[in-house]
Amino acid sequence: MLNGVIEELHLLAVDHIIIVEGIKDKKALMSLGLDAAFSMVQQEGGPIRIAESIYEKKRKAVILTDWDDKGDIIATELKRNLSALCVPFDMSVRSRLKDICVKDIKDVESIDSLYERLSKNEDCR
Repeated sequence: MLNGVIEELHLLAVDHIIIVEGIKDKKALMSLGLDAAFSMVQQEGGPIRIAESIYEKKRKAVILTDWDDKGDIIATELKRNLSALCVPFDMSVRSRLKDICVKDIKDVESIDSLYERLSKNEDCR
């Protein structure tokens, strides 16, 4: 299951900017081989600036914030700001990751270690 979501993220990365909360999230995804354009909410001025930047670049976005309370708030703000600018975005990957991972991890930065643990037991992937 996790494998499928990671593969989908690789496909979306071709023409989407991946929005994460911070540098640790970006590093975790890159360690899974994700070659993508990233925007980091913490480093780039928050949801409004991120949305404006993606709008100016005429790109699509994947909202991939953590699935804790703070991440939910940031995702809602990003959704509102991207919608206001008519920027196409995807939240389904975040939703699926949350469903798959919520019992084990609560954030994107831990996804690479979870993937590694699950890879050792292929029946769990």
